[in-house]
Amino acid sequence: MSNLNYHHGRVTAIRRVTPNMARITFDCPSLAAAGPAAPDAYMKVFFPLPGQERPQLPPPATGGDVQSWYRTYLAMPDDIRPHMRTYTVRAARPERGEVDVDFVLHAESGGPASTWAEQAEVGAYVAFVGPHGLYDVPDGTGWQLLVGDETALPAIGAILETLPSSARATVYAEIPDSAERQAFNTDASVELHWVVRGTRPHGEVLLDAVRAAELPGGAPYAWVSGEAGTVKQVRRHLVRERGFDKTSICFTGYWRQGMSEDAVGRERAAATAS
Repeated sequence: MSNLNYHHGRVTAIRRVTPNMARITFDCPSLAAAGPAAPDAYMKVFFPLPGQERPQLPPPATGGDVQSWYRTYLAMPDDIRPHMRTYTVRAARPERGEVDVDFVLHAESGGPASTWAEQAEVGAYVAFVGPHGLYDVPDGTGWQLLVGDETALPAIGAILETLPSSARATVYAEIPDSAERQAFNTDASVELHWVVRGTRPHGEVLLDAVRAAELPGGAPYAWVSGEAGTVKQVRRHLVRERGFDKTSICFTGYWRQGMSEDAVGRERAAATAS
């Protein structure tokens, strides 16, 4: 994450895409114009603490020193350090200076970002750092496999909507219930499989569905994101049992079961410092 310049955004619109997914539009010309970025472009979002109008931010990094910047962030006093979470740029409209971000809402066990999104009002402020993308389809790819849970849906939607009519994609998306299905506009030939989790453990039905899938022939490119443990298992299956080349798989653990993003970040910072 070499680009550590801050972008300041103000909420201009809020709507529910599904019962548990809120799409929030921000007026943020500098972020909207930051492209070109990959369709899975992600960024860090900083949220104000209760009683704050805007988040208080650490000084910008100098020379792209991410680790030093992150240590400075962690050293901020608890009563002013903003909550920071990672989100996808769902859509950007540079001509209007607007950016859309989709937030998964967790009614009973929401963290600071979900809670903020649930309560957000027009005029509220956040800050961003980024964006950065990983999606990069090699030349000669015959078809694409997109796999993820509900946290990956913003990126999956953005990817599908940028595919040309000549592209083929197969999608396996895990959602908690059928009400969380979304509609995506795409010119590509897409086979979309919604996998409903229900009461089963997170990621279990998604892994089962991918293992049982009848996949196309030809040179594949796989994009796999969501819970880190599930992503690891899906990647292992594709390499060991499906014969995917490791270089043809883009995989990202968006979150880790049982750990907050704060805890994961501190763990990585400690490992880097040791």
